[in-house]
Amino acid sequence: MTLVVGATGMLGLEICRQLRAAGRPVRALVRRTSDPDKRAAIEDLQAELVQGDLKDPSSLARACAGVRTVISTASSTLSRQEGDSIQTVDERGQVALIDAARSAGVDHFVFVSFRDNPRIQYPLTEAKRTAERHLKASGMAYTILQASYFMEVWLTPMLGFDYANGKVRIYGDGTNRLSWVSYKDVARIAAAAVDEPAARNATLDVGGPEAVSPREVVRMFEAAGAAEIAVDHVAEADLAAQMQSATDPLQKSFAGLMLQCAGGDVMDTARTVALFPFQMTSVRDYVSAMLARA
Repeated sequence: MTLVVGATGMLGLEICRQLRAAGRPVRALVRRTSDPDKRAAIEDLQAELVQGDLKDPSSLARACAGVRTVISTASSTLSRQEGDSIQTVDERGQVALIDAARSAGVDHFVFVSFRDNPRIQYPLTEAKRTAERHLKASGMAYTILQASYFMEVWLTPMLGFDYANGKVRIYGDGTNRLSWVSYKDVARIAAAAVDEPAARNATLDVGGPEAVSPREVVRMFEAAGAAEIAVDHVAEADLAAQMQSATDPLQKSFAGLMLQCAGGDVMDTARTVALFPFQMTSVRDYVSAMLARA
């Protein structure tokens, strides 16, 4: 049995789909207040639902009972409910989940995280690193996936990349390249890591097949048929000032993520590709798919 924590999120639900497609039994941790449609989508996969919350350690003990593998994608960043914060969910909640899994005799823990930039530290990255250190010290076999920026989040209107209406926001000057990745590819790797011995006790970089700058992404959209796109730049100095002045940990973290994005992030994914030789989604693939929907 594999327990998926964060199962109602975009990534977690896709991991449930991948595991069930492979014929694996899945238990999904859901909250009492979870979106009914998302709960129904998990039930449609014939996965087992168990009610719990990262802020409630006793519920985590029940959820981990009889489980061989835990995959955790949970975060407070995109879906926040009462009492949720980076500290209660991304840090203390993940630590409590690791402790519950260890106490229940879980064999393997897969943690979906993201890359670190030692020069840019903020509450979310500090929480992720705390959870990673705790997992490594737990005695369980672990797989830590440090994923790049999700195309389906960062290259959408949600974060100001509104190519359909001819206006995008770019953090920094847009010339630094990033190893943009599809969340579906991260889900495939997380699900496949369950059965890959060489992925145990490993921290793996997960990025797309090519590193592309934001300016290049804009040009790709225009070359593929999108209307001319106006670009609004947010200066790195402004992002740094925003991060320093923010008092709310979430707002400080959002500014830190944008500043980190502006600086670029080119991954060497050779080790990950060797373990999981999937055909990864490229930025060009994503551009074509988005314009085909228009």
